[in-house]
Amino acid sequence: MTNTILVKASKGEKTLGAFVNINAPASVEILALAGLDYVIIDTEHGHYDIEKATELILAAEARGITAIARVRATERPAILKLLDAGAKGLLIPYIKTVAEAKQIVSWGKYRPVGDRGYGFTRAASYGHGQDEAGGIMEFFAAMNANTLLIPQCETAECLESIEEILAVPGIDGIFIGPFDLSISLGIAGQFGHETMLAAYSRVLKAAKDTGKLCYILATTPEDAKAKLAQGFDGVVSSDVGFLKSGAAEYVQGIRG
Repeated sequence: MTNTILVKASKGEKTLGAFVNINAPASVEILALAGLDYVIIDTEHGHYDIEKATELILAAEARGITAIARVRATERPAILKLLDAGAKGLLIPYIKTVAEAKQIVSWGKYRPVGDRGYGFTRAASYGHGQDEAGGIMEFFAAMNANTLLIPQCETAECLESIEEILAVPGIDGIFIGPFDLSISLGIAGQFGHETMLAAYSRVLKAAKDTGKLCYILATTPEDAKAKLAQGFDGVVSSDVGFLKSGAAEYVQGIRG
């Protein structure tokens, strides 16, 4: 299945996504039918095992929406399992150092970029993928090109090394987690603070300078439009947020 994020990015188009924390394939399908470009299956904060994550990936594929996954841990098994299940990319939380970014590439990209392990998995068409691609090295190249590895900038340490982290070959972009980043910077929840605004600008500039993608959380249409106008390649909301805001608007519209 095509990675919509990469297709649109190649045309200079912005993308819209949402975290999936509701433990149901229907949530993925509804987000797809609403017109989003991708979902992020959240195994960090969501209540998922690999079997449920695979069901959600299948739901995304059935509705023609790209499935990214956020890993629960920066460990080789966590990264391999989600990629083998068919995720088109990974969001990796709590990255602090260049060494950690390089390790992610080693686990998440095939040779010659990294050292990802190969198996007869769903992502590899159960062993038929290499035949379809014209050989195992061509399969590796195709998978590397279409698999996104995106660390999260959500710590002061990551912010201080952001230029070097984004320069790592095989790292495809960055996602700013404003809640945890603001906590790490000692200004919890103060998203309009000058320190936070400076952080956004620094991360965005580092991404542009290295030709990498840059994403950020945006919880309202107005916030999303402002972030996209600022230069971010895409914005992310959540199924829980959509449910909460839609339900609140409905109740408020009736009861005032």
